[in-house]
Amino acid sequence: MSTVTVYSTLHCPYCRMAKAFLDKHKVPYTAIDVGADAAAAQKMIALSGQRGVPVIMVDDEVIIGFDSRRLNELFGTPAENELYDVLIVGAGPAGLTAGVYCARKLLKTLMVSENIGGQALESWAIENYMGYRMITGEDLMKKFEEQVHTFDIRLELVKVNGIRQAEGVFEVTTASGLLLKAKSLILTQGKQPKMLGVPGEEKYLGRGLSICATCDGPLYKGKKVAVVGGGNSAVQTAIEMSGIASSVSLIARNMIKADPVYVKKLEAIKNITVHLHSQIAGFSGDQFLDHITITTEEGQPDQSIGVDGVFIETGWTPNTGFLDGLVALNDCGEIVVDVNGRTSRPGVFAAGDVTSVKSKQIIIAAGDGAKAALEAYEYVMKMG
Repeated sequence: MSTVTVYSTLHCPYCRMAKAFLDKHKVPYTAIDVGADAAAAQKMIALSGQRGVPVIMVDDEVIIGFDSRRLNELFGTPAENELYDVLIVGAGPAGLTAGVYCARKLLKTLMVSENIGGQALESWAIENYMGYRMITGEDLMKKFEEQVHTFDIRLELVKVNGIRQAEGVFEVTTASGLLLKAKSLILTQGKQPKMLGVPGEEKYLGRGLSICATCDGPLYKGKKVAVVGGGNSAVQTAIEMSGIASSVSLIARNMIKADPVYVKKLEAIKNITVHLHSQIAGFSGDQFLDHITITTEEGQPDQSIGVDGVFIETGWTPNTGFLDGLVALNDCGEIVVDVNGRTSRPGVFAAGDVTSVKSKQIIIAAGDGAKAALEAYEYVMKMG
């Protein structure tokens, strides 16, 4: 039997997914919290060359991140050749809610996602979800997940590679080689983080450059960091990191566009420096990132800032690349839906941030997930 070690941090959603995968497949492992153990963090960095989590050791093999394809190759089990009533792509607020509604209608339901919780997992604090004065994204999604587990819903933690329709049945292929079939689809796969498009960023991703502050933030205790962005996510990240790092540089392309409640908190924190009308023009460092170059308004000289880490919080792009013409998209790459979550293709429904619905909020995604599930139920019942 393999010796498996998972290096993780307390609030890292992808670490939790890695552990959930191993638990599901009954793989014993040792979990080490590198956010609380500095010596273990240094060991992880030496083994992997990464300053980001999760890092999974399987005997002598190093697996970076929640690599569902490699984990399935090592520990997965072949799926049965079954036909499901509904297959839900994604397991964020919209997908999880859709799953509950489908199961309550006694539909044979399959959920396929790389993670459980989606973008909501990366929210430090949620203060506008009814029933909670304040709750973290992780805690809220745990409550969603717990409710899903009370129903007979099959879950595959794997990336979807493609979808096609053949003889009235939807066929979904995954990164691990699974072929999954269903009578209807609900697409709730959300969005993926935008990168900056700055030369060198791929080199430093996981080596000082991060797209998940809740995952990697604890590794930067007492260090100098920068946060890129001017919206709610960026300002929240800067506020949270100010209590972990020695200093925070908040770099906004234009003005700060966060809600007033966050701006007020930001203005009261002494170890945050705000750079307005600025953007990163370059990265530098040997094995790890140690400097960034920022440009400001025209005519001003470039500025070099010493940093140990940079957290990108500049927004998201729809995760629709694998659809390949399955349904109509708008100019932003979002799935076009009507008021009931129906797409341009009969039998395919969508909900959440991946759709053309204007407002991107957890409570709206959950409600639209319920509507999409009820529409899928009607569609399947008409099929007979």
